[in-house]
Amino acid sequence: MPGMVAFGRRWGIASDDLVFPGSFELFVRVLWWIGTLSLYTLHKGKFDCSGGRVLHSYLVVLLILLAFIILSLCAIVYVSAQGTITNPGPRRSIPVLVYVRAMLYVPELIWAILGAIWVSDDSQGCRPAEVGAVIAAVVASWILLLSTGVGVLFVFDPLGTTHPGSQSQELLGVRDLESSQGSQLLSTARSVAVRVWESRLRLLCCCLPRDESHRAAFSSIAQLVSGFFSDTDLVPSDIAAGLALLHQEQDKMEHCLGVCVFPCKTQSAEYDIVGGDNMGCHFSSVLHSTGLQYRDFIYVSFHNQIYEIPFFVALDHKREAVLVAIRGTLSLRDLLTDLSADCENLPVEGVSGTCYAHKGMSQAASYICKKLLNDGILNQAFTIAPEYKLVITGHSLGGGTASLLAILLRSSFPTLRCYAFSPPGGLMSKALADYSKEFVVSVVLGKDLVPRLSYPNMEDLKRRILKMVSNCNKPKYRILLQGCWYELFGGEPDDFPTEMDNRRKEELNQPLLGEESLLIRSSSSYQGLASEESPVHGSHLPLFLPGRILHITEDGPSRRSCFSQVRYRVQWSSETAFRSVLISPRMMADHMPDAVLLSLRSLTQDRPFNLCPSSLSNSHLNVI
Repeated sequence: MPGMVAFGRRWGIASDDLVFPGSFELFVRVLWWIGTLSLYTLHKGKFDCSGGRVLHSYLVVLLILLAFIILSLCAIVYVSAQGTITNPGPRRSIPVLVYVRAMLYVPELIWAILGAIWVSDDSQGCRPAEVGAVIAAVVASWILLLSTGVGVLFVFDPLGTTHPGSQSQELLGVRDLESSQGSQLLSTARSVAVRVWESRLRLLCCCLPRDESHRAAFSSIAQLVSGFFSDTDLVPSDIAAGLALLHQEQDKMEHCLGVCVFPCKTQSAEYDIVGGDNMGCHFSSVLHSTGLQYRDFIYVSFHNQIYEIPFFVALDHKREAVLVAIRGTLSLRDLLTDLSADCENLPVEGVSGTCYAHKGMSQAASYICKKLLNDGILNQAFTIAPEYKLVITGHSLGGGTASLLAILLRSSFPTLRCYAFSPPGGLMSKALADYSKEFVVSVVLGKDLVPRLSYPNMEDLKRRILKMVSNCNKPKYRILLQGCWYELFGGEPDDFPTEMDNRRKEELNQPLLGEESLLIRSSSSYQGLASEESPVHGSHLPLFLPGRILHITEDGPSRRSCFSQVRYRVQWSSETAFRSVLISPRMMADHMPDAVLLSLRSLTQDRPFNLCPSSLSNSHLNVI
């Protein structure tokens, strides 16, 4: 539901988000009250030290103050647990209760200060238990006050309006885009959102230089992220609840895939190292992971800037290949390259149709292509081994860049092959994806998020989350508790009944003005909110995975013992199978390169006929 409006602004927390923090504080306050009451009862009439009368008064007032705080917390927890995500009516009194609770912080602060003064000035001669109890009360007060301050900063929304009436005016103006006032309000809101996200990115990447390329990347990413969230009014807990519901819904619909057996075909030197560490640990890691020798490397670059990622060129004598391997995301600069997800034209001779690709990876591929050709790196490699074939590979960011690099080099090296492991889904246009099927193979493991990550897919995910939270008639705290239990311990997916079963689903397409609205302006992503079809692309160009897609999945039940042996199955798939984000605890673990390597090793051990070994001989190399 929309963020809670209190103290004249919108916050990044909803009125049904106070159940868990309120319950935790209530638990602490009750223990504190019981301990204080026990101290007062045991020592009643025995406060005979110099500051005994002050201590007696302090404990009495503290008990009364804690009682009021406990009552206010009980009311907050109870009211916050009422209603549903999209039905905040039963929680209308939450802002008033929050004001009451905030007012109680004032006497608590004063009493914490007085307790500290009493401990330092008037506690001489008092029993250690009495002094220790007051010290504990003072410390607990300050910890809770500081925790509250941190929590307020955490849920503070920089985009929240400072005038209660301006939000509804903005919503009215945004929805009436025909009026100049509405257009102006929308433009202003977008500009503010972009500036806020740029500031967040600069703060996150404060250690990076502030040159022109980084400023351009920050601006591009800020526009992308702010645009994605601009048409919804959700708080983070709404998204978490929607993901929990969506995961259980997807598990109910999951079907088993058959095993597919596919054919395949076979196909002392100096080196240059650019960048890296002085001790050569980076290069030692490359040697250890590849099993190659020092003499096999032609060029190694650890140079890392935005749009410029590390790679190496080596000779693989076992498979008679000149290997170009590109590193995946491992730094903030790489992350900025990942997030530069605008489309950039990538014209390719002989390809019919529109040719465009992910901007960050397209520029990274162009950078490596220039290095390979203009610096004579590939020429040097093929001078040594002219009969070898060119093979390009990479993982994640490196896989996407490798695919685009293969497209750029195809005209010069018609027999090249590219193996992209876990490449991003939002990579290239349909025309380029079809063209690359002749020489690119993408390998995807399980429910890996990254190959399903594209702007249209994220819009589709947002659409599905909105549908799930709009349909569910359970309170948010129950959804989150059930979701956590399901993720940790499994079990059967919960069948949450919906309050939308008998409504016309078309009503979800009509944004509502007021607290119950989840959409603050019309969006093409939601024109088919009730549809289960593929994502609506809207103004964002669709991007696809490269080449033919090899999908590896676990063979057997989705839930298994941590110590059970995993078996895998593999099949050729199509890009349509990756047009929806799958919610799973494995969605990030399946992306890790060690998990992909483990699955490939398992497949080659179980079905050695799937991968064809090469009977290639070694040859002596002379590298300049």
